[in-house]
Amino acid sequence: MAKTYTYEDVQQHRSTDSCWVVLYGSVYDVTPFLPSHPGGSKIILQLAGTDATEEYDPIHPPGTLEDSLPDAAKLGPFDMSTLPKEELSPEQTGTPSKSPAQEQAEEPLATLDECLNLDDIEALATRKINRKAWGYYYSAGDDLISKTLNNTVYSKILMRPRIFVDCTRCDTSTTILGQKVNVPFFVSPAAMARLGNPAGERGIAQACETYGALQIISNNASQTPEQILEGCGPDQVFGWQLYVQNERAKSEEMIRRIHALPNIKFIVLTLDAPVPGKREHDERSKNVAANLGARSSIQSGSASTTTPAPTTGAPLRLEEQVEASGNLDGGVGKALFAGTAPDLTWRTTLPWLRKQTDLPIVLKGLQTHEDAYMASLHAPQVKGIILSNHGGRAMDTAPPSIHTLLEIRKYCPEVFSRLEVFVDGGIRRGTDVVKALCLGAKGVGLGRAPLFGLGAGGVEGVERTLEILKGEVETAMRLLGVEKVSELGQQHVNARAVERDLYEGGEIFLGQRVGMWVRSKL
Repeated sequence: MAKTYTYEDVQQHRSTDSCWVVLYGSVYDVTPFLPSHPGGSKIILQLAGTDATEEYDPIHPPGTLEDSLPDAAKLGPFDMSTLPKEELSPEQTGTPSKSPAQEQAEEPLATLDECLNLDDIEALATRKINRKAWGYYYSAGDDLISKTLNNTVYSKILMRPRIFVDCTRCDTSTTILGQKVNVPFFVSPAAMARLGNPAGERGIAQACETYGALQIISNNASQTPEQILEGCGPDQVFGWQLYVQNERAKSEEMIRRIHALPNIKFIVLTLDAPVPGKREHDERSKNVAANLGARSSIQSGSASTTTPAPTTGAPLRLEEQVEASGNLDGGVGKALFAGTAPDLTWRTTLPWLRKQTDLPIVLKGLQTHEDAYMASLHAPQVKGIILSNHGGRAMDTAPPSIHTLLEIRKYCPEVFSRLEVFVDGGIRRGTDVVKALCLGAKGVGLGRAPLFGLGAGGVEGVERTLEILKGEVETAMRLLGVEKVSELGQQHVNARAVERDLYEGGEIFLGQRVGMWVRSKL
């Protein structure tokens, strides 16, 4: 019978010569693994002699432990009762950790059924998830100006309801890049779903299947693409987000890997965050394990896992990269960016990508009409663009996507005939979705909402999120007198108040004054 270890036992093994950690109620000797840990040995040593489960579990996909350690590394069971009081998890002590929003909440909602809108879903999730998850999901750049404007700009666009129209029928189905979906909104790529609930991205996928919604899988998902797609129906549609890595071979291997997954119909190249923004709510968590462990878990087992490939030179280890960039206290967000390439260009990146895949390409993160026009020149390789400021998480005071959408209408409307144009960021209501569709968007992305839905109630929480939004979209369409998504148009909205805030320098392009460049088509 295996020996049962106590807290005193494991505390004696906290060095590079002998390093033990507790994971899932068992003691592991990880000493031989220290030199090869993708995040460097420091992060493991900081957790040595403790129960590291709470830090390890949300950011490592199932199976990572078994794949990384030999059977002999599992020494035996751990006696949880020997943990000192401060080491007990919130659940064990009966005092769950609370975010600032949790502490301020009044009259808390108790069930998903009581949630009537996405704000209710977020409030319920905020009371359930821990501080680290809340900080990562809620956070945005600097003073949250772009994030706030994302949420409020839609309120300045007014609806124009029509009367004496038969509104008994309402069909929310549409197509996205030729793929039929049942709702005109989709799940945008958002990382680390398992921080909020163990169901993770797979749980979001299950909810999307129920509602026939498209899901774009995050490059930094907390589960592997195979785990996320496990059991999905043949008609369920996914996209794959790509952050190009400094070591291009890693990205190339990942692209080959997703080619084997037929449900992934297109690649979303993310461009709005070549470097991480300053997300202070995330950084205040000062979670060292997240800081150095999140990216290492991705590189060693999650959605971005790649088979090791020969590389030239001697790239910095993750620990060195993070220390060099000053990200030791940067929260989950900055850690996720370790290894992401900041040198992408029109001239070099799209030709490289053309060699790697025949899948349709969508460019995510366009924030000006000039870049939208440039993207349209790369059709048909580029099939679509997502107007996005990264949920306000990159450059604060960047414009909301609806501004960019209106800029395109004003300066280069031909883009709509060359590409499918999508928007994301700040969607709180079905009316927000409908307003974007009226102004030319082909579909609307949801980032934080599915994550908070997951935190509020797992798969059922995401389903409730999609249910609420679908119902609100149907109500808005009926009150506009519209039966099909394709019938929505500019005549259904008044966006004049937003148009007043649009950029007025359309005569300057690529740094040169060229007159009305759009009219002359360059």
